[in-house]
Amino acid sequence: MITFTHVSKYYDNQPVLRDITFTLPKGEMAYITGPTGAGKSTLLKLIYHAEKPDEGDIVVGDRQLQSLKTSRISLLRRDIGIVFQDFKLLNNFTIFDNVALALRIRGINEKDIRSVVSETLKRVHLRHKVDSYPQSLSGGEQQRVVIARAFVAEPPIILADEPTGNLDPNTATQIIRLFLDINLRGATILIATHNRELFKYTGKRVLKLDSGNLIGEETG
Repeated sequence: MITFTHVSKYYDNQPVLRDITFTLPKGEMAYITGPTGAGKSTLLKLIYHAEKPDEGDIVVGDRQLQSLKTSRISLLRRDIGIVFQDFKLLNNFTIFDNVALALRIRGINEKDIRSVVSETLKRVHLRHKVDSYPQSLSGGEQQRVVIARAFVAEPPIILADEPTGNLDPNTATQIIRLFLDINLRGATILIATHNRELFKYTGKRVLKLDSGNLIGEETG
């Protein structure tokens, strides 16, 4: 589903990622870990084409990103749900409209949108907040809205960048359980985190980055 082959990325001639090679098969859930500045966020950006590699090859699904036309980038991103650490919710939209946005840009009719969004918010235990606005929600609730927005259209790939970075341990555990449930439904998931507690005892593969180098992997 996702393959990096000898991928490197530089900013101002300084290496951020060096000679990265790995494969994440379809349906797998894995973690990328490492300290701040290790290159985790840059690696995720390369997958959804917010950044381009300076060296190497990246394949996402059946798309070779090096030869991907600009006009096709939006189609790539429709296959990827993204969970950001800083939420990126639209504060002037209700919770319903924030989640529905991913369906509206796909041209889904409003009747189906109402049904799908309602069911998705139910899965993250927020259907009662459908008419609320992001500012009125706790950090954990906002992150659950972000996750709902990421998987409402059932994309085959979900990427998460420090999804529990601003949350307390109990809420973080609830968020990871949501990802595990989504993975059981078939999504390929890659989570970047510096928090080793998140993947302890999960049995999931953990890719270890340090100073832009992939230094190995372990099982959580």
